[in-house]
Parts: sequence; structure tokens; C-alpha cells
Amino acid sequence: MGLIRAFTGAAFSQIGDMWQDYIYCDSMDNNTLVQKGHARRSGGAGSDANDNIITQGSRIAVNPGQMLIIVEDGRILDFTAEQGGYEYDLSTEPSVFCGEFGESLKASFEQMRARFVFGGIAGKDQRAYFINTKDILNNRFGFGNIPYRDSEFNLTITLKGYGTYVFRISDPITFFANVSGNVTEKYDKTLLESQIKSELQEAMLPTLGDLARSGVKYDEIPLNMKGLTDLLKEKINGLWNEKRGIELVSLALSNIIPDSESIDKIRNMQESRVYSGNKAMLGARVGAAQANAMESASENPGGAVNGFVGMNMAQAAGGVNVAELMRSEPEPATQQQSANSDTWVCSCGMTNYMSFCPNCGKKKPEDKVCPKCGFVFPVELRAMRFCPNCGNEMAQE
Repeated sequence: MGLIRAFTGAAFSQIGDMWQDYIYCDSMDNNTLVQKGHARRSGGAGSDANDNIITQGSRIAVNPGQMLIIVEDGRILDFTAEQGGYEYDLSTEPSVFCGEFGESLKASFEQMRARFVFGGIAGKDQRAYFINTKDILNNRFGFGNIPYRDSEFNLTITLKGYGTYVFRISDPITFFANVSGNVTEKYDKTLLESQIKSELQEAMLPTLGDLARSGVKYDEIPLNMKGLTDLLKEKINGLWNEKRGIELVSLALSNIIPDSESIDKIRNMQESRVYSGNKAMLGARVGAAQANAMESASENPGGAVNGFVGMNMAQAAGGVNVAELMRSEPEPATQQQSANSDTWVCSCGMTNYMSFCPNCGKKKPEDKVCPKCGFVFPVELRAMRFCPNCGNEMAQE
């Protein structure tokens, strides 16, 4: 029971003139994975032939992106993965035209053959099925709550994301035997979609773990999509190829971001890194916070004095000296600035280190110094009403 090649190529536009009766399948859409073939007559007329009996000398046409399998009572008798026209001959052995699938498809077929005893006469039920071997596109999936050890901050965050993937039937023999079987008309991808989505989501956990161990930062994952896809293929294609005869072709993540709690963690780490590396900036931040607290204390319904007492106690307990922080890391001075290291910003916007602004000629303003503790106000704090070091109310300029 074998297929004999009648012609090759995709010369199907005149097939009605060549063959009066033939089995044919139109091009399958992106949702159809398996389609049963039907007997036709030239000119598009219907046929009274039994679709479930393939008689001696039946003609069968195979389009590009399709693979034909001949099935008798659920057993695969023969197949071809090469486009062209074929004649079915009951007296020959299986021809197994493997096409681009090569020896792997032939090996799958031999495994199927070993399970059954093939007869030489037509059975009660014979069918032609066409398998869609094109890439199945635009399959959506998403994942969430996957831990990721970020190498930049050395902390574990939780990622979520979504995207699309492409798969194809890489071993039609295994797919038919283990997944679709003898369908009445066609096997749609929606019947398989939920299962492979679940397996993809499950495989993302160890895949992202491997990516994290390689040192990829969470915000660099979109730049490492090839590495991510390769790792995911290693996790998933072994199961898919062996059990279902399908394989993951590509993956595209439209978005991958940390959850809200992880975003807060990252923001706090970034802020801590900035202040730990620049004490002057930390001093300015603390000074501004204290100044804001003083303004709030002055509006305390219980009295400004009580508000300042509480604020000063908190400052003493914290042991934060804003003046020392501000002076601990002076800006690098040039040779000209070494004689007069104090810089000031003129009202015209120019930063100066001389006594007069070279841009507009204005004189450098006198330093604002707290008469109680001697704190020298930096430029950004000159407008504050209270000393950020001791809380003393300053005379208005």
C-alpha cells in the first residue's frame, strides 16, 4: 500500500484537466493543524465516492506546507512530505517521501509500523489526512509571579509579562498518533492551545532562573531575547517533540516588568545607592526634610515651641549633623578656586567663585550664617526660615 509519485511541484492550477477524480485539500489557515481530505471531481463538481475508502489508483494532490498521511482503521500506512501529485497503489510497499523532514520522520514511521501488522487488502475505513507543516503564528501567552534574582541590586524581584510565540508540527507522524488521531473533519489549534500555554508558563520559571544566574539584569531581558528563547527551547522542545511532535520556533515578549512591590524595592535601592555614594547629596536631602519639618512645626496647633522641642529631640536621637554631611565631600576645586573655594549662584544664573559676577557685575551676597550654631546655609537652603541644624528662626533678608 504505497504512494507512487505522479508529478512534483505545485502545478495544481490545471489539476482538474489532468485528473478527473482526486483527493485534495485547500491551503489550511493558521488555526487548522489537521484536515481530512475529500474526493473531488474536475470542474468543482461533487463526487459520490466514499471518502473513507481509498481505492486502487486513487489520485492525491499535496500542496506546499502540507504533509499527507494515509490511514487505515487508525493505522498509518504511508505518507509524503513532498508537494506534488501521487497515485495510490495497493500492491506496493510504503513509499515514505520524507521531504525536508529527513530521516527523523522515517524513524517515527518505522516505530509506528512496529506496533501494527499491516494487511494487503483495503480495510473498512481508509482516510487521507493533511497535516499543516507551516509555522503556526500569533499565539498569545502570559506569565506572572515568577521570582528573578537581579544581579544589579542582588535582590529577588517578581516579574510578569506577556507576548506571542510561534510553533510548528515538526513530526507529523507523532502528532497524528499522539494528539489528533482520526478526526472527523479537522483538528483545530484551540484544542491544544491551553495545554501548551500552561507548559510554556511552567517552563518560564527555570528559564528565567538560568538567565538570572548568567548575570542578566531584569531590565536587560528584552535585549537578550535570543538567549531567553534558546533556554526556553531547551526546556520545552524535548517534551513537545517526544510527546506531541511539535516544537517552539520563536518567542517575542511584548512586555516584561516587575510587579508593584518589586518596583518599590528597586526604587528604594536606587535611592539608597545615590545617598550612600554622595554624602553631600544626603546632607541636602536631610536638610531639606528638616526644614520642611520646621515649617510644619511652626504651624503646630499645640504651639511652635512644643513642635520644635519634639523635632530637636528627634534630631538629637538620630545623630544627624547636616553641616558635617554637607562639608564632608567638597566638590573638586580648580587651581583658581583653591584661593576662594566658596561658590555662589548669581541671580543671573551664573555659578561663580569670585567676589563679583563676571556676567552681570553683581557682588557676591554675604553668607547666611546661623547666629546660634554657626551653620552656613548652602545656596539651595538660603530661603529657609529656620536653621536646619538647630532649628533657630532666622531673620528675614
